[in-house]
Amino acid sequence: MKGDKLRILGMTFHAYHGLDDSEQRNGQRFEIDIELSYDSSKAAQSDKLKDTIDVREVYRVVYDIVINKRFYLIESLSQAIADAILAQFAADLVTVRVKKPVAPLGGLANGTEIEITRSRT
Repeated sequence: MKGDKLRILGMTFHAYHGLDDSEQRNGQRFEIDIELSYDSSKAAQSDKLKDTIDVREVYRVVYDIVINKRFYLIESLSQAIADAILAQFAADLVTVRVKKPVAPLGGLANGTEIEITRSRT
C-alpha cells in the first residue's frame, strides 16, 4: 500500500542556522519530524530490515545536514533534508517539519516551524 507512513518524530539538534549573528555564533535547538510515504507491504511480510527504510539511516542523513551545513532559513534546511531523503531512500513522498522553538522574534512566541512535502515527481 503506497499510503503507508513511517515517521521519525522529535529529532532534536543544537545547530547554527539563522539570520541573526547570535544564531550563527551561539546556535539553538532545532526539532525535526520526518514522515515518509512508501509501500511497506514487502517488509511487513518478510520481517526483514532490507525490505524497508532503515530509520537509523534516515536519522544519520538528517543529522549530517543539520549539524554539518549552515542555512539562513528553515525553508532551505527543510528542502535540503527532503531532497536528500528522496535521493537516498525508497519513499514516494516525504514531509519534513523543522521547528525553531526559541526563534528570535523580538517578542514571546512558541517558536517558528515550517512543514514541506515533496515527492519524486
